[in-house]
Amino acid sequence: MSSKVTALQIDSIETLSDKTQAYFDLCEEKLGLVPNVLKAYAFDETKLRAFTDMYNDLMLADCGLSKLEREMIAVAVSSVNHCFYCLTAHGAAVRELSGDPVLGELMVMNYRVADLSDRQRAMLDFAIKLTEKPAEILESDRQALRDAGFSDRDIWDISSVAAFFNMTNRVAAATDMRPNDEYHSMAR
Repeated sequence: MSSKVTALQIDSIETLSDKTQAYFDLCEEKLGLVPNVLKAYAFDETKLRAFTDMYNDLMLADCGLSKLEREMIAVAVSSVNHCFYCLTAHGAAVRELSGDPVLGELMVMNYRVADLSDRQRAMLDFAIKLTEKPAEILESDRQALRDAGFSDRDIWDISSVAAFFNMTNRVAAATDMRPNDEYHSMAR
């Protein structure tokens, strides 16, 4: 197994706070690992907490998007950005949540060839346009989401998830962040 987390030589803090250690323990219990992205942020608990608070709110809180749909946005955006970390980690999540390893791989390669509902396709088309051409988002793009059954709150959430993964993809690229080896074999 690879122990490399990033290409940066930033020392983690010596002792994690009780709250952070409990969070890492919970990850180990639920996922069987502590995701390397969390280890990468462990040099600064304030940054780690900001990252995990935003991630948990966007990806796990109740909203009009299913967890699978949010993971699909993460993978589609990460595919455009060629983010090895997120494609590996969130591709595994799509495989697990969908129960379909083929869908997970298609999402990583090109969501446009996957067998998706009209709702999912509209959502991903919007997330990709926001990723590639944000200045070209128009009311007609938001209306297409409404026509596919999304509320304005859902549009906010689609946008927020896409934006979050655009940010994390760039941090992962800049630092050469590597996914945990375990993700490669999950839900296959």
